[in-house]
Amino acid sequence: MLAAHNSYRRQVGSPPLFWSTQLASLAQDWANYLIRTGGYKHRADGQYGENLFEVVGPPADERQVVNAWAAEQAGYDHHRNSCSGRCGHYTQIVWHDTRRVGCGVAQKNRREIWVCNYDPPGNILGERPY
Repeated sequence: MLAAHNSYRRQVGSPPLFWSTQLASLAQDWANYLIRTGGYKHRADGQYGENLFEVVGPPADERQVVNAWAAEQAGYDHHRNSCSGRCGHYTQIVWHDTRRVGCGVAQKNRREIWVCNYDPPGNILGERPY
């Protein structure tokens, strides 16, 4: 998971992320909650950046999850710092000031939820990700 994130960060000159067991534990707790309740929403407290991924069917792997988020790069215009469609997952991955990431995954039947938390959070309105 860390290598997948850092490969996209390298492409735009952002420094590598470091793995945080604290953030991973928080992400795992939230993934477990979402699976248990059948929900799919961001944690309400907003203390950390957060990416969510859901799949029903065959399980995903780390690279597939990060690639799905990074695919949003196609809608991001760096020169204008604007987005057409959805870009927030991608910009959080590459956010220059983010230093730590931790992720968790939970599964029930054929449903799987992935959660990654980022510190400090990215996607600050009016700022560029890199």
